[in-house]
Amino acid sequence: QVQLVESGGGLGQTGGSLRPSCAASGRTFSSYSMGWFRQAPGKERVFVSGVSWSGSSTYYADSVKGRFPISRDNAKSTVDLQMASLKPKDTAIYLCARRRGAGAYPDPRNYDYWGQGTQVTVSS
Repeated sequence: QVQLVESGGGLGQTGGSLRPSCAASGRTFSSYSMGWFRQAPGKERVFVSGVSWSGSSTYYADSVKGRFPISRDNAKSTVDLQMASLKPKDTAIYLCARRRGAGAYPDPRNYDYWGQGTQVTVSS
């Protein structure tokens, strides 16, 4: 059984930074690509960023490109989102997920395990 646990969200200021992290249980972490999604109240879950199993390839939504670098540490089974230049519209619950197979990164149907999420709130 795979468990994903997010941490590191919280309250940030416009222009500031936060660093959510996702810790995975299980011994197969390094075999899977991972993704971060976010969900604002009353809105659909949307893709934020993804990283290949090795960390050599990364993918970003246009809304966060250049602001939210993603990284992973396979030795520690963690994947981080280094949020910078925060904007109030970044306010959402941020969830990490394990991608299965070779489907498109942005499609949440291509992920089989999800964390509970960590709240990120950006004040203006």
